Amino acid sequence: MFKSYWYVCTNCDASIEVVSKGIHFQDPACNCHDSQVVWCQTNVVESSTTNERNTMLDNLEASMDGMTTENLPLSDAEKYNPNLLVTYKVIHGYSDAEYVTDKVTSIEYELHNGRQNSKVVVQYKNKVDVVKDIITEAYADSDDQDTLRAIAEALDIELTKTVEFTATIEVAGTMEIDLLSDYGDNLEDEVTDNLYVDSQSGRIEITETEISYVREC
Repeated sequence: MFKSYWYVCTNCDASIEVVSKGIHFQDPACNCHDSQVVWCQTNVVESSTTNERNTMLDNLEASMDGMTTENLPLSDAEKYNPNLLVTYKVIHGYSDAEYVTDKVTSIEYELHNGRQNSKVVVQYKNKVDVVKDIITEAYADSDDQDTLRAIAEALDIELTKTVEFTATIEVAGTMEIDLLSDYGDNLEDEVTDNLYVDSQSGRIEITETEISYVREC
């Protein structure tokens, strides 16, 4: 049993056949002395007669009808060119940008370092969050608050704690009414629908309000 390896020369488009009893590891060279050949097909044959090889050659040429070395389907690995120069935009700020030209290999190296650095940043942030929880829980009862405060400042930790609260607010105001309508029954609905509580401070978040008693003064 033989294996027939078919190649095409990228210089003169010649078809090259290599017949081997085992695995063919080295690409052949064309008679035009151009070493750039492209592997196209491998066939397993029972014999190596001239007629069978000619038949396989005819089949290969038929399957490649209309195809040249310029439009042969290439794999991603064959398309890859580590020395290809690429121009891309480097953003330094919101509006400040720079156009840089570099090799694919250099860009790959920068992308790899960027991914690794992103992982390190996430791991560091998770550790800082754990330290923040420890300091927050221990700060009030600690005998060494100065040390805890120094650790928090070194790690840019803001010592805050979220507390829930309730408050009673009495509001007085005016409202225009229609004297011909039965406004007394609608007074509470009007106030409830149009009165709301909000906070101008970013530290306070109003999550729920309830208007329970509305009366006319």
